[in-house]
Amino acid sequence: MPALSQIVSYMDQYLRHEGFPDYSGAWNGLQLENSGVVAKIGAAVDACEPVIAEAVERGLSLLIVHHGLMWEQHSFAFTGVRFRKLKLAFQGDLAVYSSHLPLDAHPVVGNAAQLAKALGLKKVEAFFPHKGEPIGVRGELSMTFDDLVENVQQSVEGERVTVCSAGPDRVRKIGIVTGGAGSEVAEVARSGVDTFITGEGPHWSYTAAEELGLNVIYAGHYATETFGVRALADHVARKFKVPWEFISHPTGL
Repeated sequence: MPALSQIVSYMDQYLRHEGFPDYSGAWNGLQLENSGVVAKIGAAVDACEPVIAEAVERGLSLLIVHHGLMWEQHSFAFTGVRFRKLKLAFQGDLAVYSSHLPLDAHPVVGNAAQLAKALGLKKVEAFFPHKGEPIGVRGELSMTFDDLVENVQQSVEGERVTVCSAGPDRVRKIGIVTGGAGSEVAEVARSGVDTFITGEGPHWSYTAAEELGLNVIYAGHYATETFGVRALADHVARKFKVPWEFISHPTGL
């Protein structure tokens, strides 16, 4: 069985964690260690209590997530749910590793890159700089907007999508920024794409997109961020020859 330290060191470098700008609650990297070895890897979007409990029940030794243990910032005390999560993880010898914007941005296993791959985008390149680092991708695809919506729906495994069909009926230039990037419709429209795929956005982003003439597909914050943790876990599991599993805990948002 590989050492936890080996896997963590590899992921930190592979994802370019050092110096990568992110939100204060992200704390990218190893957030909780275990006894030092990894027999089975788990992947999930959120390090929430039900996911931690499921990971322990399945006998996982390393959980890779997109939103980590310190994501919620309403309290810094290790009481209540934080205590319960830590207690569960300690009892199950479960390590927790988190990667937020670096995973969004990664050109291979990133959320946007993997969704672009699932949709068959061509000429894919980095897109949408945030704090100096591009966290999405853009590419080309020629099809009707209705067909693209159907393809996105299938790619997010049937999760409900919301559509603003204010752009061309036939799409050609697609921008993808997963998660909660809907508030960036104005900047996205200025970039020259005719269709924007993201997870969610504020109410006003829909009407703003209408006025800007931009197609937008809101495919779900959770649903669009399952791609990266799955791809990263699969990549690491293959490299270190350990099994991996995905823990599904959709929010519907």
